[in-house]
Amino acid sequence: MPEQISSMSLVFRYPLKTLLTAIRFLTVVPISFAVKEDGRFFQASLFWFPLVGMLIGTAAAAPVLLLGPFLPPSVLAIMGIVILAAVSGCLHLDGLADSGDGLLSARPKEQALEIMRDSRSGAMGVIALILVLLAKYSSLSAVSAPVMATVLFCMPIAGRTAILLTMAFLPYARKEGGLGSLFYSSKSRGLACVAMLFCLAAGFFFSWQVALLLMIAVLSTVTLFSFWCYKKLGGATGDTLGAVCELTECGTAIALSSLFWAG
Repeated sequence: MPEQISSMSLVFRYPLKTLLTAIRFLTVVPISFAVKEDGRFFQASLFWFPLVGMLIGTAAAAPVLLLGPFLPPSVLAIMGIVILAAVSGCLHLDGLADSGDGLLSARPKEQALEIMRDSRSGAMGVIALILVLLAKYSSLSAVSAPVMATVLFCMPIAGRTAILLTMAFLPYARKEGGLGSLFYSSKSRGLACVAMLFCLAAGFFFSWQVALLLMIAVLSTVTLFSFWCYKKLGGATGDTLGAVCELTECGTAIALSSLFWAG
């Protein structure tokens, strides 16, 4: 496992640089320090994906918690969703739309992959976007502001954990490579285990029920979506990694909102 050992050694030798590489890829935060070295740290930066997810979740949860006494849940839900999308530069939403066009087409693998390369979104991609965003909105708006903040905090952690799990178990589908291949490693199961532990710890910070539902949301979404991607495309792409992040965030929102709503 030389690739994984090398990546982990880079994390321990250059923790700040590898973290900044992850922040630059997953967010729109304009940090220029050591940006020219990103190419060296792409795979090592995977270690920090769940932590960056936590930072994104904090950015969405804090305004909701602060403005909760003054705004209705529907407005807070929209604000939280917009912050999640804005901080990540809509990167994963774009992947969801492209994945919807390719996976929901009746075309064979190679043509489906070509459809996903097209930057223009088709009807299937738009429908996928609308359904996922509506599911997030309906879940978040059904709970109080403090609960909504908890859900928003957990959603990006679960989504970035799902990316690592998918990379650990699916090969890269494009022979010619792509944006996802810069980070992609078939030997990332150790990193996926670390991400799962981080996600579990984040859930236990609130309660064991939250931790359990986080695990269920992540594992069930990754399992079902990975099976679909493998059958249709033969593996994962950068777009499907973005899609699994969004779908897992959606599943997390539904699961946790249902828990607190029922309680």
